[in-house]
Amino acid sequence: MSDLRDTLFRYLALLQLIPRAPGRISTPVLKAKLEQRGFQIDTRSLQRDLRDRLSLHFPLTCDDDQKPYQWYFDRDFHCHLPALDTPSALTLVLAEEYLKGLLPPVVVGQLSPQFTDARRLLDSLSANGLSQWARKVRAIPNGKALIPAEFDEATWQTVAQALLEQKAIEVDYLSRARETCKQFILHPQGLVSRHSVTYLLATVNDYRDLRQFALHRIQAARPSDVDWRALPDFDLDAYIAGGAFGYLQGKAPVTLVANVAPQVAWLLSETPLADEQTLSPLPDSHWQCLEATVPDDQQTLWWLMGMGANVDIIEPPHWRAEIYATPYCCWMK
Repeated sequence: MSDLRDTLFRYLALLQLIPRAPGRISTPVLKAKLEQRGFQIDTRSLQRDLRDRLSLHFPLTCDDDQKPYQWYFDRDFHCHLPALDTPSALTLVLAEEYLKGLLPPVVVGQLSPQFTDARRLLDSLSANGLSQWARKVRAIPNGKALIPAEFDEATWQTVAQALLEQKAIEVDYLSRARETCKQFILHPQGLVSRHSVTYLLATVNDYRDLRQFALHRIQAARPSDVDWRALPDFDLDAYIAGGAFGYLQGKAPVTLVANVAPQVAWLLSETPLADEQTLSPLPDSHWQCLEATVPDDQQTLWWLMGMGANVDIIEPPHWRAEIYATPYCCWMK
């Protein structure tokens, strides 16, 4: 009974790992992911599970055009593994509302079967309070959200697979600066979705420095025979914190001191600008003095500029000078 139960759990784990088309997952990656979940299985047995057992009962397809072979479900296959519960369905519905304005359409499209399953479940529970909540709640990104840049579905599949399996790819990339298309061998290291653009972080050819490639400018992507090269010391969080996407003006953080109007003080008391922040009432005024340790970056400066006359920056001096040098801020002097 124990062996039968373990086999059943392995089948369930295996089915959960296989994506719907156009997604793909290779046999070695499936084996590695099963081992991460505690299932020890050799490659030959895994292939038998897929080919001789699961494929007989599920719409599983093997893409054998290249090695290692890739497995996927039919795009229209709908099956809850495990069954989707109501809170999870609600989470997916709200996630769709938020993500569809941030992620490229091709990415949201690949998640559409899961979103459809979630909506179908909630619609079937007309008496369930959570299903009604989904019709009454919306998620809106902060600030003006541009329509996400579109890119080819095949490009997304190739890039995502290369990043997952640590493989190099050959791309035709359109340079915005030179407006020309060039070929590169990329070694993917990470992926970042920022506002309406998704960036692939990769080293190029034989170089070791990390560069950012907007996915919508990749005109074509193909697997490469070149061995993938890792950056041993690369840490994605440290890379982002170092200002790679934040337009840093200085490496060290700065102490922001500013007098803020009551409505801004109220906003920052509920949603602070930084972990290290204080608000102190000003004598004979409804305004407050804000002190916060923030990155020396343009994003924070632009946010302060957007507050207009509701914020009077005192420190750092170079921020105060830059704001007063901006034409539409001159009336604040």
